[in-house]
Amino acid sequence: MSKQEQRALKQTVSSKLVKTRLLLEGGGELARRVPRTAALSRERLRAMLEAYGMVYVKPDTGSQGIGVCRVERDAGDGYRYQTGTRRLKLGSYDAMYRSLLRHVGARRHLVQQGIHTLRYRGRPFDFRIMVQKSPAGKWENTGIAARVAHPAKIVSNGSQGGTIYDAGRLLGLVAGRRQAMKLLGRMNRLALLAAARFGASYPAMNELGIDIAVDRTLEPWILEVNTRPDPCPFAKLEDRTALRTIIRYARSYGRRYCLKCGKAKKGSGI
Repeated sequence: MSKQEQRALKQTVSSKLVKTRLLLEGGGELARRVPRTAALSRERLRAMLEAYGMVYVKPDTGSQGIGVCRVERDAGDGYRYQTGTRRLKLGSYDAMYRSLLRHVGARRHLVQQGIHTLRYRGRPFDFRIMVQKSPAGKWENTGIAARVAHPAKIVSNGSQGGTIYDAGRLLGLVAGRRQAMKLLGRMNRLALLAAARFGASYPAMNELGIDIAVDRTLEPWILEVNTRPDPCPFAKLEDRTALRTIIRYARSYGRRYCLKCGKAKKGSGI
């Protein structure tokens, strides 16, 4: 393995469970904003469905929302789950779990507490916050974008047909301007806390893409931390300030981005 490959390896962490455990270390504000997450098993899935009514099952490694399932309890003994645009309804837990196992295959998967996120025009949305080391070596928030899910899907990723909006405008429209300002401040603080935690364990790391959802009680939740983030959401914003900063900071630590971002849609009308 070349020195360049070794450096790249030190800057990325592929396992979502490892990243979740890192966020939970030391407790405090950061740990309180992480949904309950565990390796998928028959018993854990059943227990978390009983506790939360809705959960997400996702690959332990992977990106772009590929392979993510939403599993829910129906009235009575029924269950349903959705992956991509495919929706299934099954009459018992055992039938649902057998069907789910056929979908997930042999890859390791996680089950995560479901967060009922804010919605825009009936579609769930969340936020991508970019955190990078500045040329001076200090962690800084360099951009935040709102991602609204494709009308037929459960994930907000631009690569899955999501639509990108200005975070402040969209949040202000849904939650009100005053609450939006407070939430943006809280999310930015959580992102910097997460960066400090990751940077302490992985000193060679230079950038993170942190996905945060806001629930219907206006509480933020860290859904995932990406250690090789794609800046494409910021290429869809009308204001290019964040994208220019992201590119400039990345150049200072030797990363170049591919900005062919055809699948994500550019939001308008708010």
